[in-house]
Amino acid sequence: EALAIDRENGDTLWWDAICKEMKNVRVAFEEYDGDIKDLVGYKKLNMHMIFDIKMGENFRRKARLVADGHRTATLASITYCSVVSLDSVCIALTIAALNDLQILACDILNAYLTAPCREKFYCTAGPEFGSDRGKTMIVVRALYGLRSSGAAFRSFLAEHLHDIGFKPSPADPDVWMRPAVKDNGFKYWEYVLCYVDDLLAISHNPSRTMKSIEAKFRLKNDAAEVPVNYLGAALSQMDNEHGDYCWAMSSDKYCIAVVKNVEDILQKKGLRLPSKCVTPLSNGYKPEMDCTPELKANGIQWYQEIIGQLRWAIELGRVDILLETSLMSTQLALPQDGHLEQLLHIVGYLKSHKKMKLLFDCAYPKVNEKWFQEYEWFDFYRDAKEAIPPNMPEARGHDVIISCFVDANHAGNEKDRRSQTGILIFINKAPIIWYSKRQNTVETSTFGAEFCAMKIATEMIEAMRYKLRMFGVPIDGSANVYCDNEAVYKNTSIPESTLKKKHHSIAYHRCREAVAARTIRVAKQGTEKNLADLFTKILTVARRMFLLERFTY
Repeated sequence: EALAIDRENGDTLWWDAICKEMKNVRVAFEEYDGDIKDLVGYKKLNMHMIFDIKMGENFRRKARLVADGHRTATLASITYCSVVSLDSVCIALTIAALNDLQILACDILNAYLTAPCREKFYCTAGPEFGSDRGKTMIVVRALYGLRSSGAAFRSFLAEHLHDIGFKPSPADPDVWMRPAVKDNGFKYWEYVLCYVDDLLAISHNPSRTMKSIEAKFRLKNDAAEVPVNYLGAALSQMDNEHGDYCWAMSSDKYCIAVVKNVEDILQKKGLRLPSKCVTPLSNGYKPEMDCTPELKANGIQWYQEIIGQLRWAIELGRVDILLETSLMSTQLALPQDGHLEQLLHIVGYLKSHKKMKLLFDCAYPKVNEKWFQEYEWFDFYRDAKEAIPPNMPEARGHDVIISCFVDANHAGNEKDRRSQTGILIFINKAPIIWYSKRQNTVETSTFGAEFCAMKIATEMIEAMRYKLRMFGVPIDGSANVYCDNEAVYKNTSIPESTLKKKHHSIAYHRCREAVAARTIRVAKQGTEKNLADLFTKILTVARRMFLLERFTY
């Protein structure tokens, strides 16, 4: 088929792409001269070519030989790959600025083909193999398309990282650590973050780490570079208000691609995106009360695809559509015409609000100690203490302060009267976790809804403190938690307060014990300054901008 296209166009671009791919992938095969019957335990493998045109590279033709791994039976234990979590990336960017470390990024060339194949396969060489056509070939390298290739490459890379002194963090096995010391005697941790074949090296001298990796693997562009893009987000350096450099993350390019993709589909239908979308959802819209006709099968699929794209945009920093996307996600199973219309309204909002950055500001926040009261908890929680990991590494570098804003919109859902939880967690002034989700239970009071939200926030803070400790990051004191409910603040902060409703007892004791253990401390923050308010309620334009300007750029 590629040759036919070449003949029609009078060129050999597609065939050249095939030859280039076969030159790279030939190392994955070894010729077998014996009888096929002697290949005990081996299975025959079928393969196919995938073709693409790289739009940003002068329309370069690209071919990729891919194994039909979806037709093979593979153990689940060897079907994983290295995928660093996004909050680990945010933490690493913050720590890099805090400890004055540099970052380099690289992409390993033909990554899977560097690792040995974990399964037993053979194939019959096709015309792409040239003079070897018709021969029996043993698959010896991890081909793209095999289910075990991701795990094979991760194991191969891990072995090399071990050899050069790195160890994986138990909190995130795709964050690798190595102790280091600057010339002035400052102790810190070097990190390597792995997302399949995309690596980030964080160190005072990251080029040394990259040279160690380059000794084993060939890199794309033949060199490591200061990261500009990572996992679909644009990375850049900005100065904070103190003039210190920090890393910033933006999903602008990704959002532009999402908008263009949706507009192209609408254009084929003779439609267009709504204009003048000053907020993500139309004023007063409630998705649970929509009574429009149900979407057909292709409409449901398109709705779910857009939700997936918006969710990833949120992961990359578009926190301004977090609540609205969360509300529209509740209709994934059976969306209606009105739901799709409002989803397109969110895309229209992204089109008219193209730019937004999250700055991972390493500066320490100003904490008013008068807001926090200290009490003696011994008589109430005698044995309360924070669980410290026994295997945590030595704390190195500058310490961090954890802050958390938590809120709940009591009975916000008009159909089932469930509340919405909103949580925003900072390390110093850097936003690390943003969360908005409908609660699992129907709470009969604002107090109950707020306490359920506080319990979720407490558990997320404990997980964050564990991860920081396992990354070797020192933590300065208790996490500062800000809520806007007087009853919740008093019941978590004052030991002699009593609980009147048994239904809330789990959340009540869970939060109070965390306060007694000095894991968290709680202060009342007025609703007008509670940043988590953005993730629980549909707000006016002025109110939205007031809150967003506090932590976005």
